[in-house]
Amino acid sequence: MARTAEIRRTTGETDILVKLNLDGTGQADIDTGIGFFDHMLNAVARHGFFDLTVHCKGDLEVDGHHTIEDCGIVLGQAIARAVGEKKGIRRYGSFVLPMDETLVVCALDLCGRAYFFTDCRFTTDKIGQFETEMFREFFLAVANNAAMNLHIRKLGGVNNHHIAEASFKAFAKALDMATSLDPRITDVLSTKGSL
Repeated sequence: MARTAEIRRTTGETDILVKLNLDGTGQADIDTGIGFFDHMLNAVARHGFFDLTVHCKGDLEVDGHHTIEDCGIVLGQAIARAVGEKKGIRRYGSFVLPMDETLVVCALDLCGRAYFFTDCRFTTDKIGQFETEMFREFFLAVANNAAMNLHIRKLGGVNNHHIAEASFKAFAKALDMATSLDPRITDVLSTKGSL
């Protein structure tokens, strides 16, 4: 059974198409109009082995806020739809990712309860055209709409590009682990019997 999702969301601020295949090969087709954000979403696809399409036409003449947050909303919805009833998945995922001087850990739980925490701080307002305050808003939107518990912590690092990129890549690796099927899990991994 294919673990895929395709979602279109159109508002007065953004028009977004997301396609996600959890069992892909890392193929990406990304166009949000924000170069660094495209780079990060490409990294999510590649390092998570997801096939991912994200096309967004947003009101970038205002700023990048609506584009980045709304892409997080739709990506979170796509993750929730693609995992479906969550039968057979590992549910939890975590990864510690080094990138030069930076070390970031991401841990997540596809538990059906939304929560997000990060202690990542940035010393510049932008990385390229990506506003660094949108880092939190993107992952918060993903966590809320995927109904996942998501933590991203910086264990070390000073370069803003490295901190952001290590975080996106760690998220990809943790999500790949959490959505992976385990033949030992015949239903859902919960003592309650549901997630």
